[in-house]
Amino acid sequence: MVAYTAPLTDMRFVLTHLVDLDSIAALPGYEAATPDLVDAILEEAGKLGAEVLAPLNHSGDIEGCHYENGVVRCPQGFPDAYKQYVESGWNSLPFDPDYGGQGMPWAVAFAVQEIWQSANMAFALCPLLNQGAVELLTEHGSTEQKDLYLTKLISGEWTGTMDLTEPQAGSDLSAVRTKAIRVDGGYRVIGQKIYITHGEHDMSENIIHMVLARLPDAPDGTRGISLFLVPKFLVNPDGSLGVHNDLRCAGIEHKLGIKASPTAVMSYGDNGGATAFLIGEEHRGIEYMFTMMNNARLSVGLQGIAIAERAYQQACAYARDRVQSRDITAPKGERVSIIHHPDVRRMLMTMRAGTEAARALAYSAGSGLDVSKRHPDKVVRSEAQKRVDLLTPVVKAWSSDLGVEIASLGIQVHGGIGFVEETGAAQHYRDARIAPIYEGTNGIHANDLVFRKIGRDGGAAARTYFADLRRDTEALLTRPGDDAQVIGQALLHSLATLETATDWVAERTKTDPRAVAAGAAVFLRLFGLVAGGGMMVKSADRALGLQAAGQGDAAYLDAKLIVARFYAEHYLPQTAGLLDPMRTAHNTVMGLSEEQL
Repeated sequence: MVAYTAPLTDMRFVLTHLVDLDSIAALPGYEAATPDLVDAILEEAGKLGAEVLAPLNHSGDIEGCHYENGVVRCPQGFPDAYKQYVESGWNSLPFDPDYGGQGMPWAVAFAVQEIWQSANMAFALCPLLNQGAVELLTEHGSTEQKDLYLTKLISGEWTGTMDLTEPQAGSDLSAVRTKAIRVDGGYRVIGQKIYITHGEHDMSENIIHMVLARLPDAPDGTRGISLFLVPKFLVNPDGSLGVHNDLRCAGIEHKLGIKASPTAVMSYGDNGGATAFLIGEEHRGIEYMFTMMNNARLSVGLQGIAIAERAYQQACAYARDRVQSRDITAPKGERVSIIHHPDVRRMLMTMRAGTEAARALAYSAGSGLDVSKRHPDKVVRSEAQKRVDLLTPVVKAWSSDLGVEIASLGIQVHGGIGFVEETGAAQHYRDARIAPIYEGTNGIHANDLVFRKIGRDGGAAARTYFADLRRDTEALLTRPGDDAQVIGQALLHSLATLETATDWVAERTKTDPRAVAAGAAVFLRLFGLVAGGGMMVKSADRALGLQAAGQGDAAYLDAKLIVARFYAEHYLPQTAGLLDPMRTAHNTVMGLSEEQL
């Protein structure tokens, strides 16, 4: 297995020059996020990722989780690693200092989270879900609930889960059947949930489940669903643990990847009902749960980026070492490592360019979260939230699709040995494959983009975003040199295609929704390619500016320009071929009868 090294240089470049960490640190409450502190955070996170989490990635995949009589044991080394993670304070990074958090910006937390996901995605899924539970409780919990649960969830001593899915209710949450009943002024929950990530494990002393359930008098559909906090162990008023609640793990799934992360079947109420605590008001559970889901969706996009980075590092290392064939320019010369062969370089550059574009886009969304939460101007906060809402389905779906594609390319670089498990290249692909599925399949996110984010406001938020991309591109085009012109003009051409596509979507969402839905996934890919291109334009502009000022690492900045140009010449031209399939997909997508399929 190739050792993992956090890409700190690129992370710093993105945080400093693309999302403007100085401006984020100027927001109320973020004053502590100085460049020196952020550098120290990234350095220490890189050490934990490389020295503690990454060495457990392959062994955890081989061993998997163990289930016996309701008890789940994580692979060897995982509980100790989690203890070290908690004791070092990593779980508390972006959360409220009033409950023990460190109050760091989400843009910084995203960079740190990428390190955990690259080093060991199965391990990092536990804090990912806990992070969403903290956000949910912070936003919608009562004062009593916050006082009783938040401190331990923020520290990581307790972990949180998201309990939505049932055997008959996957993405269609209107079909949820788990029951909630009123008992003695409180609530009990009875039912079964499936696919609950870290629903049962041995890394924390308590697990706090966020459970969707339906009260007897609830209206039909999603409007009749309530949200309940259901702890594994009931918590006494002084914060100590009480008796085991009426819930159990009925089994764990055997999966393609992320085998070291227990995916649990949870059974509630075998003995009359699990004690539950209503979050917010009755019948508003879906609304509240979206706080947790949207948080998780951005993090799943980060998982795609993280796996892509890990696959790229491993492919590069293998390509440097694997000697095979002669350089095409010296057919009679010595045999060379495969990194000298143009097609291998093409694959490595494709991996790197896609990863860097997606990373910058995800961190940008993280900085938008910071502005939406902390900016003193209400209008600025609102506009930032609209931008985050627009980009969330793109970050989730485009980045997770890229993760799969790039992990697949990693196997291809290895050749036949990549298909063999011992190299670890196959594990990256298997682990990456879940990201386009959970937290809403990417098809659902494509529908969200076209119907909610474009159709609902007629494309207004998107056009504001496009204007910003055009402004950044025009700034790049004022720079001297061929690179600036090639990169800038490529984005302008692709942006024009996206604008045409957006107009079509905005016009058709109400008059021909089936046509829009048929092309939604193609539209999202088009949007993602352009959004990633926008970040590459910004990267090139900042790199050229630093070069002109004689600042920064010369070799890194030169590489940044080459990678940005590669993206412009290899990724952005794909957009030209997506417009027509998006607009005409409905002619054939639903063309065959069920019997003909």
